[in-house]
Amino acid sequence: MGRRRSFCFSPMQLFLFFSGLLLIPTLSSISSRSDREALEIGIGIGIGGGPPPPEAQPRMPPSSPQRPRPQPQPQPQPRPCDFENILQYRAYFVIQRFKRTITCDPMNKTNTWRGFKLCNNDGDGYQGFYCETPPNRKNMRTIASVDFNGFKLGAPTVSRFVDQLPDLALFHANSNNLGGTVPFLRTLPFFYELDISNNDFSGGFPVNVLPLVNLSFLDLRYNSFASTLPPSVFLIQTQVLFLNNNKFYQQIPANLGSTPAAYITFAYNDFTGPIPSSIGKACETLIEILFLGNRLSGCLPYEVGLLKKATVFDAGSNQLTGPIPLSFGCLVKVEQLNLAGNQLCGEVPDVVCRLAKYGNLVNLSLSDNYFTSVAPSCISLIHSNVLDVRKNCIPWLPHQRSPEECAWFLKLPRVFCPNAQIIPCHLPWEGRDELDSSASSSPAVDGGRDKSPASGYTTYKALHHHDKP
Repeated sequence: MGRRRSFCFSPMQLFLFFSGLLLIPTLSSISSRSDREALEIGIGIGIGGGPPPPEAQPRMPPSSPQRPRPQPQPQPQPRPCDFENILQYRAYFVIQRFKRTITCDPMNKTNTWRGFKLCNNDGDGYQGFYCETPPNRKNMRTIASVDFNGFKLGAPTVSRFVDQLPDLALFHANSNNLGGTVPFLRTLPFFYELDISNNDFSGGFPVNVLPLVNLSFLDLRYNSFASTLPPSVFLIQTQVLFLNNNKFYQQIPANLGSTPAAYITFAYNDFTGPIPSSIGKACETLIEILFLGNRLSGCLPYEVGLLKKATVFDAGSNQLTGPIPLSFGCLVKVEQLNLAGNQLCGEVPDVVCRLAKYGNLVNLSLSDNYFTSVAPSCISLIHSNVLDVRKNCIPWLPHQRSPEECAWFLKLPRVFCPNAQIIPCHLPWEGRDELDSSASSSPAVDGGRDKSPASGYTTYKALHHHDKP
């Protein structure tokens, strides 16, 4: 028999053996759980049994990196050496700043406002900008004139533009869509002409023009200014004062005669009260004046007869009353005399009608009043169309008011006009033979309420409205 092998184990070995036996169920459990999880994962990806997985969504190819958009190259900043002189360099920035505020430019005028050649004197610069050398400079042309007439530009304001061109002499902007108020211009030492007619300016009278006592041309017509008229407007040394077609109201200031203006238009506002008697003080300067289309009332001042240089006097379409003063016979240079559309009455004076023979009168519009007779010298003027007395109360003439209208007027209290009989001059025909003059046979010039205004006179031209966009 072989020898039996005996096994001897130390106590430590026995401990390790039995400890291993105790761990076998735990390891089996771990192995079983791992297999189950693996099975579940397999099912989820289509391994083994179970329902098929949902259809996989197509994967988008990785997007290529987007190319950055090309950035506009910054324009080189202009330098003083790019311009004719430092004055034009400074004006460039003022013009460009105003250009950015333009809201409407239907004629593409601002397309020319680029580059470094500002002066358009030869037609090859910024349209509307013209250069001259200021009196205090030598060989340094700069912007002296801005002429936007008819450009139809739209902008909310001209502030920080006109007032920032320090050598500007005139600003003409007729027929645009400019708005706001007139900026402070007193800092411009050479400024002498302002035309902002036919625009969208509003508010009260633009008081910033009042300090410009050396302004020779002021045109505010066809805007929406609405206020009383400041008396100091007649202290401006202007030759032209156009205020027509606004909303000025209340009385014309009493110092009207202080104005040195030769051409004045108050037409088509809302002035009330009388024509100031001080008008006679303007006898050495006043040539044409229009009061047409307001609500003026009271008597015609006899001082009008002192206007020895006047060629146009138009007070048609108002509420003036009383007779025509005999002093009007002194208006030897008057060509257009329109008093139509008032409440004048009495007889058409002989001394006034004689102006067609011994003066320059070619149009005497007295229609739509309440005259009851005409002097003998007036009859020939009716036949030659120099005198228009339609729609009056002259019984033996055609085209007169109805008897009812005339009776109504004659029942009103009679208006007394002092000084209506004063003749403050030597009448031109006194001591002369009555010879026909060319004026007595001249055709009537259309004027006043009855016909289209005469177009050959400065003030009547101011009544022409230029269309805007």
